[in-house]
Amino acid sequence: MTQAARPKTAEGDAGAAHGGPRFAPFPLASLAAIAALLATYLFFVRTTTGQYIDESALVEATDLYGPASKASLRFLDYLPLISVGLGAVGLGYACLVRRRWAASLMALAAAGGANLATQLLKNDVLTRPYRGIETFAGNSLPSGHTTLAASAAAAVFLVASPRWRPLVAFAGGTYAVGTGIATLVNQWHRPADVVAAFLVVAAVMSPAAWLVLRRGGSWNTWEGFGSHPGSWRLWVALPTLIGLGAAAVAMVALVRIAPGFGSEVSTTNYFWAGCAFIVISGYLVVTAASWLLAAASRGR
Repeated sequence: MTQAARPKTAEGDAGAAHGGPRFAPFPLASLAAIAALLATYLFFVRTTTGQYIDESALVEATDLYGPASKASLRFLDYLPLISVGLGAVGLGYACLVRRRWAASLMALAAAGGANLATQLLKNDVLTRPYRGIETFAGNSLPSGHTTLAASAAAAVFLVASPRWRPLVAFAGGTYAVGTGIATLVNQWHRPADVVAAFLVVAAVMSPAAWLVLRRGGSWNTWEGFGSHPGSWRLWVALPTLIGLGAAAVAMVALVRIAPGFGSEVSTTNYFWAGCAFIVISGYLVVTAASWLLAAASRGR
């Protein structure tokens, strides 16, 4: 007597039927982000060399743009509202239209956790010792504005259909990277503050991603890269290529001021190196997130 085919049921049943995604890559990704966050803090905040590099980028941003940028980038005052609005639209669509209630709540909770972690780290855990570098007092790592932008983008990424995730990751990552650079141009944050914010979001969102995939459902499966315009390999190749281009910019900028090479007095090199650092780290997280969730979704 043959067994009847199992009918498609609610989201959770589909995940149980296929065993769900492998757990190990997600905490490993979170641990890698935490390790990178710790390394960023120890070098750029706790050492004289790191403080000098980071602060020089901020000083050059001030010299390059001055008060004019603060007037032209006044829209950044509305950035928290913009980020919350974008996240609310994305989660609201997934929740109310696509009926992804559980995934939306998980993504929302993770985004909230990332922002809470940033505030706790910046205000209560991490300190900025004086290393002889003149700067404004107080610790500013991680950047709260960048965390808000990146976490909103990451939440929408988690609830998006797998066929759209690579495109959503690239678009959301571009928004977060642009926000981070804007905070540097506007002299709100140093480059390391922005990078740390990306890493906080990556660390918190990785376990949430596993929970969203573990929840299962037919909406959380796909046919692989190239099966849909939103999942073209272009959306993974673009951040990789942009990151490599930024790495070349950083290398040229730092070589020009390195002892034994150009050794010139820097007027813009630290600034461009800082911008490149932001771009590299932001798009590295985007590429890693796309591949991680693509591999987990494909295997279900």
